[in-house]
Amino acid sequence: MERVCKFLKDAGTYYLATVEGDQPRVRPFGTAHIFEGRLYIQTGKAKPVSAQLAQNPKAEICAFHNGTWVRIAGELVEDDRVEARKSMLDAYPNLRRMYDENDGNTQVLYFRNATATFSSFTSAPETVQF
Repeated sequence: MERVCKFLKDAGTYYLATVEGDQPRVRPFGTAHIFEGRLYIQTGKAKPVSAQLAQNPKAEICAFHNGTWVRIAGELVEDDRVEARKSMLDAYPNLRRMYDENDGNTQVLYFRNATATFSSFTSAPETVQF
């Protein structure tokens, strides 16, 4: 999981895919953080992605960096503890211009039943589960 988190941070931007009814939705994200042994991302509860994940927690992330890409598939589960939100915002202090752990909008989610697959054009895929 640490390798997955580092890859996402090194890539800088990754793309999160969710579904809304029968329509796929993809958007750029940039947060990846390990807290209490779980891989977390962050968003705002007011955003459509939050409602989409509440309806269907299955999601996938894709990131590309230095000729390699990773796809992470799993369920994103909200952790509504202030400690989890604070840990994320402490790791990304630039987000504090828009979010606060007590604002009622900040949402952190962790991957459950996740599979990360690292791929490239020059080597066989490698899979990591967490």
